[in-house]
Amino acid sequence: MKRITQLCTMVFLALTVPGLALAAGGGGAPIVLVADTRKLDGVMAWWANLYNESHLYFTILTVIMIPTIGILFGVLADIVMHYIGLDLKSRDLAEH
Repeated sequence: MKRITQLCTMVFLALTVPGLALAAGGGGAPIVLVADTRKLDGVMAWWANLYNESHLYFTILTVIMIPTIGILFGVLADIVMHYIGLDLKSRDLAEH
């Protein structure tokens, strides 16, 4: 079984590696990543300008904001469910 696995791996590599090398192609023009801010205003314009000016700051802010907004929505959903009478904290688990 080990020999068959090794053989399959070698065949796979022999078939895919040359194709990957050819797919790389020659040198091309560098890609410029920018957001079009001509028709944006307010927060959307600020967000797009942040993306255009610094991908690092944009990434850091995005990584911080996504969990924060998720926690905020979760807490708000908890409050709304408690307000309409759904109590998920004292629920008996029927699955166990």
